[in-house]
Amino acid sequence: MTPWVKRLLIANVAVYLLQLAYPELTNLLSFAAARVLTAPWTPITYMFVHGSIWHIFFNMLVLYFFGPRVEARLGSNRFLTLYFISGLTGALLSSWNPYVPIIGASGAIFGVELAYARYWPRDKIYIYGVLPVEARWLVVIMTVISIFGAGGLGGSGIAHLAHLGGFLGAAIYLYIIEHTGTRSRTVKTSGTRPQVKQPAPPRGDDMKRWSTIPRSELHEINRTEVDRLLDKISLKGIDSLTPAERAALDRFSKQKS
Repeated sequence: MTPWVKRLLIANVAVYLLQLAYPELTNLLSFAAARVLTAPWTPITYMFVHGSIWHIFFNMLVLYFFGPRVEARLGSNRFLTLYFISGLTGALLSSWNPYVPIIGASGAIFGVELAYARYWPRDKIYIYGVLPVEARWLVVIMTVISIFGAGGLGGSGIAHLAHLGGFLGAAIYLYIIEHTGTRSRTVKTSGTRPQVKQPAPPRGDDMKRWSTIPRSELHEINRTEVDRLLDKISLKGIDSLTPAERAALDRFSKQKS
């Protein structure tokens, strides 16, 4: 269990217990675009509110299943940013129906699902513990269901637009972090001419550092990820790494005891 997955699970369960004790909280914390000016907290709080025990159970089950590996891959700060961006874009797309309130963590969790499918597309997910579906196809299936649902062909009471918004927000955020590397930047200092940051260490230094990552001390998920990235370098070269992958290896190399 990774740090922010654990905290999000606890927060969602805690809010649900408060809902049971104080039912009026559900409406107070739900999001509807028409009242966002009078309730500006709701684009965040709606993500922690659920309509039934099964609603929160399935959302938290998905978070528990997908979240730890995604957080280990991205790092805690980026994982949390991904989660809330996905939830916020879920609220944004749901504004198409401004008077219909929405609740639930589904938008944020759909973003986590998309990140999982992005990095481990061929992992098999067993629906109901029986039917194997690769992660990439699961996202495609859920997208199609949400599109048809948003068009009025899906089940009632489901925030399909929030689901699509979660996918959209996650896709945009992952694109940004994967195409924003540790490039040299020009920084201004007061009263002096612009100075250029020192470039990243030579690639040979990177490889030397990454090759000494203490794999035996890593969690199994992280160890698998390190092996995948080192194999990718062996097959395709160091230039094949995305900025996010280089950052992951740098993060693991700093975990030496």
